[in-house]
Amino acid sequence: MFNQLKTTLLLGLLTGVLIGAGYWLGGSSGAIIAFAISAAMNIGSYWFSHKIVLSMYNAKEIPKEENPRLHAMIENIAMSAQIPKPKLYLIDMPVPNAFATGRNPKHAVVAVTSAIINLLDESELKGVLAHEISHVKNRDILISSVAATIAGALSYIAQFAIFSGSFFGGSDEDGGNPFGAIVIMLLAPIVATLLHMAVSRSREYLADETGAHLIGDPRGLASALQKLEDFGRNAKLQGDPKHQATAHMFIINPFKASVLMSLFSTHPPTAERIKRLTGSVK
Repeated sequence: MFNQLKTTLLLGLLTGVLIGAGYWLGGSSGAIIAFAISAAMNIGSYWFSHKIVLSMYNAKEIPKEENPRLHAMIENIAMSAQIPKPKLYLIDMPVPNAFATGRNPKHAVVAVTSAIINLLDESELKGVLAHEISHVKNRDILISSVAATIAGALSYIAQFAIFSGSFFGGSDEDGGNPFGAIVIMLLAPIVATLLHMAVSRSREYLADETGAHLIGDPRGLASALQKLEDFGRNAKLQGDPKHQATAHMFIINPFKASVLMSLFSTHPPTAERIKRLTGSVK
């Protein structure tokens, strides 16, 4: 309940920043145009991102006869979540990880790497699958798209301000303010990005909580997160930018990140996630 409320508040703050930026830059029409462009891009991403990301990692669907145990696990968890069984895909990657994608529960996909199947025991793997199915159940892909739309719109507003001249001072009657425009130009995109990342982190906590509830035991997921964290300390991927853009989808960020980029992390600290999970064990 707390994480749902937190997400709502963060999305509200993002919307407030967007409206405020539009006002201070004096171009309500610019705000509308920027929002429309950003929304169009993110709607396209919402509808087709699953195909793009699965292709990016050369993921292959896992036939039921090839891994009946994994299919049985995900089928039982999906039944508990009261959603259709997601399709199962395999990524041949040396780093253990998993993610969920798809625009809604009827078109959901859960992808796992070959390394995670080999690393985790059954209870840990079940915990990971429950976490990913929770993302589907909680419609986190839609929520992430909304947050990305608003954050992206702010970047377009800043660019629009330069080309339209609003950056150099719009009409006071239309809300223009040259000094406010400079502040908005510099700070709004950063604030929007931080809020977007905060939304993502709150959804990770919620997926942990929901996943533990679905299988009735948080210890499997907690143990899995610890193993993934330990493995990742020495085996993070050095991916190109297009792959790193998908980092938020994984249960744990599989890519190396600089100290600066870690400030914009889409994932909560693993130790805190484990603490919250194990704290619920009575």
